[in-house]
Amino acid sequence: MTELRMAHTADLDAASLDAARTLLYQVFENFTEDDWDHAQGGLHVLVWDGDALIGHASVVQRRLVHAGRALRTGYVEGVVVREDRRGRGHGAAIMAAVERVIRSGYELGGLSATEAAIGFYAARGWQLWRGPSSVLTPAGPVPTEADDGSIFVLPISAIVDLDQPLVADWRDGDVW
Repeated sequence: MTELRMAHTADLDAASLDAARTLLYQVFENFTEDDWDHAQGGLHVLVWDGDALIGHASVVQRRLVHAGRALRTGYVEGVVVREDRRGRGHGAAIMAAVERVIRSGYELGGLSATEAAIGFYAARGWQLWRGPSSVLTPAGPVPTEADDGSIFVLPISAIVDLDQPLVADWRDGDVW
């Protein structure tokens, strides 16, 4: 019997955080400590099967700049379902919880999808950002062409033009 739990980073015990971190490292071969840091400081959605963590995602606040506005964005990080538990609706349940949080507290949802997950997010109503992307670094804006084609948004109250530029706030590691 699986159970979906939601909690802020501050309310998770060390064992739960370690289980999430371990799961992300097991599934994503290029996962880094910066990636783990990006998933902290927000709301975690965890799917447990008894004592085993089988799925995770988190929503953290970021600012994405579009059309001259800094949009309060619920940015999705660390979405994973253990490989042997995929295809059973766990990812959909995780994303339904994530999307409820975004709809309740943000102007926009955002995420960067792996190639394998693009169809999953598109089927849920997430929209591919078609315009150019960049990041606002300490030295100024820098284009992030390598990320174009993987950035998705879920407009809530923000009116966006998917063909115009989108700028992410700065952070270490992968900026998207």
